[in-house]
Amino acid sequence: MGLKIWVFAEADGDKPASSTLELLTKAREVGETVEAVYVGSNADALAGTLGEYGASKVYAVDPGGVLPGVVGATALVDLLAANSPDIVLFAQSYDGRDAISLLSAKLDKPVLTNGFTLRLDGDKVIVGTQIFGGNTLVDAEFEGEAPFLAAIRPKSFAAEPSGGAAAAVETVAAPDLGRAGEAKVLETHVEEREGPKLEEAVVVVSGGRGLGSADNYGPLVDDLAKLLHGASGASRAIVDAGWVPYAKQVGQTGKTVKPKLYVAIGISGATQHMVGMKGSDNIIAINKDGEAPIFGIADLGVVGDATKVVPKLIEALRARS
Repeated sequence: MGLKIWVFAEADGDKPASSTLELLTKAREVGETVEAVYVGSNADALAGTLGEYGASKVYAVDPGGVLPGVVGATALVDLLAANSPDIVLFAQSYDGRDAISLLSAKLDKPVLTNGFTLRLDGDKVIVGTQIFGGNTLVDAEFEGEAPFLAAIRPKSFAAEPSGGAAAAVETVAAPDLGRAGEAKVLETHVEEREGPKLEEAVVVVSGGRGLGSADNYGPLVDDLAKLLHGASGASRAIVDAGWVPYAKQVGQTGKTVKPKLYVAIGISGATQHMVGMKGSDNIIAINKDGEAPIFGIADLGVVGDATKVVPKLIEALRARS
């Protein structure tokens, strides 16, 4: 009998988040029945795309101003009991982590997090994950009874449509949240940006400590990203130093990117950072330390002071355009 796999769906406006489409694609590969659970008031707007990527049904819960993770975890308790899915997949995102952790506590079930592969070995469900800052890859196997709960890092799977019809939307009554429902979402702020989203950009230019100071980030990283029609990112070091906001952080505790081109400026290549970008198709590294670990994964390395190399690169690009 084929597996029934559920995906905790998330949205980016009136379309499914890219991480949701990635999970649906993988769920189709592994399972026979694929369905989604969505916390939001616009499920009908998402149903077409969710169906196109493999979901036959969407269980929709209106959060009513409460945090989506709280509503989702509480609603899932009854939904899981009534429908018995074998696996529930969550994106390793803010709401995904919130929901899976709360659900784990409510069901008293373990979870596997930070996954980047998902496969079956007979009747065993196995999730590949990274430990020791990404230095070691391990396979973790679920034990006990379903449902199995797993959180997967974005960009772990390619999102590919199946051409399916729009998913059927089944509205689920909002659950009794108790004290947890007292926390309300009062305002929502959309991150300001001029170029593409960091996670979805074809070109990403990131900066690190080698920039020398926060004042160099804009003229070197932002300007080069704009010239290449890409997005600007950062290492954890300069985020922690307050040079740029956390939204720009690439790495194990930041965002995972897989662009066609990744330009690392003044980034030494700590494992924490490389976990979030080493899947890029082409990597260019600029660093004055010729022994920097980033050169070990770079397709092209430039040994030099970023504050001198990058202005010359920008000048050359502007001259060509």
